[in-house]
Order: sequence, then structure tokens, then C-alpha cells
Amino acid sequence: MTIATPLMAGAAAVTGSQGRWFVSRASGLTLLVLLSAVMVLGVATRLGSAPRDWPRFVFAEVHRTIALFLVAFLVLHVVTAIMDPFVSIGWAATVVPFLSGYRTFAIGLGTLAVDLGGAVLVTSLMRRRLGFGAWRGVHWLAYLAWPFAFLHSLSAGPDQGIWWVALIEWACVAAVVTAVLARLLAVIRHTAPPSRPSVGFERLTPREERGR
Repeated sequence: MTIATPLMAGAAAVTGSQGRWFVSRASGLTLLVLLSAVMVLGVATRLGSAPRDWPRFVFAEVHRTIALFLVAFLVLHVVTAIMDPFVSIGWAATVVPFLSGYRTFAIGLGTLAVDLGGAVLVTSLMRRRLGFGAWRGVHWLAYLAWPFAFLHSLSAGPDQGIWWVALIEWACVAAVVTAVLARLLAVIRHTAPPSRPSVGFERLTPREERGR
């Protein structure tokens, strides 16, 4: 009994640490999916891409709701990663980039994504006080936070050999790249001057037609 007790305690400790690791990785992958959904819905709201039968505010509300879920999963991801006894990250590394003792660059990318996302969240909560211009300027940081989060997901964990993990990650890439390209095309079309017919193909008035 005296021998079995330490063995059982050790097994429980290993199981608990593995559980935290699985929760950390699962919450991190969920974060990437949620952040991608927030990006796509944000672009869709801006472009007015909602179905005709849906009010436009529906996309905006779903966008905000998913953003709140993202914050909850972010807290879960950070806490379980810090509590993992097999890695040394440290609480300071969750705020200041590149301080982690474990995979410094990969964890630093995640910290940059958290800092940029935090700036977007705080300014969104203070939108009425800051004004639309300041809020929109900071909100563009979301486009920079996503690639940091994606690179963090690729480099921070040892599970890149799992096919379904890679499938989820690259599906997020496809969705976000498509949304960003649609946004850029909309900006280009909005800023481009109206096209004018070339001189050789101008339409003649009826009087000019009779005089030819």
C-alpha cells in the first residue's frame, strides 16, 4: 500500500498535466477558429454581405458574441498553458512578447496577437468616448493580430503532424484570405475614379450620327 500510493499520486499528476496540455491545445485551436470567424463576419458586416432576408445588424451581433466567446477561450488557453508543469512560460510572457523560456519566438507571436486583440477589445468597449475615427483606426489592428495568432498556432505546439489539426488551420487561412481579398477589392472599387470610354469608342449623339 505504501508503494502503490506514490505510484497512484504520480499517475494522477501525469494525467492532470496531460489534461491541462490537451485543454491548452484545444482552446488554442478553438481560438484560431473563433478569431477567423470574427474576421470573416467583420468583413461581411462591412460589405453588407448578409442574406437579403436577414437584417444587417444580425451579422454585427454574431460578430460581437463570438468575440466575447473568444475572450473566454483566451483566458482558458493562457491559464492552462501557464499551469503546464512541463513548460516554463511565466505570467509576464502573456503580456510582454518574447519573455517566455519555452519556445520564445512562438509564444511571443501569441503574445503579440493577444496585445493587439486586447487593444481592439478595449477600444471597442470605449467606442462612444473615443469616437468612430479613433475606434476604426485601432480596429484595423485585428488584421495584424490574425497572422500572429496563426503563426503562433503553427509553431507553438508539437501537434502539427496531425492531419485534422492542419486541415482546421489551413481552412481558417482560406476563409480569412478570401474575406481580406473581398475587403481590398471593395476598397479599390470605392476609391477608383469612374471609368470613361476611350475617344475612339465614344457614343455619338443623333445629330452627330446624321452628320457622319
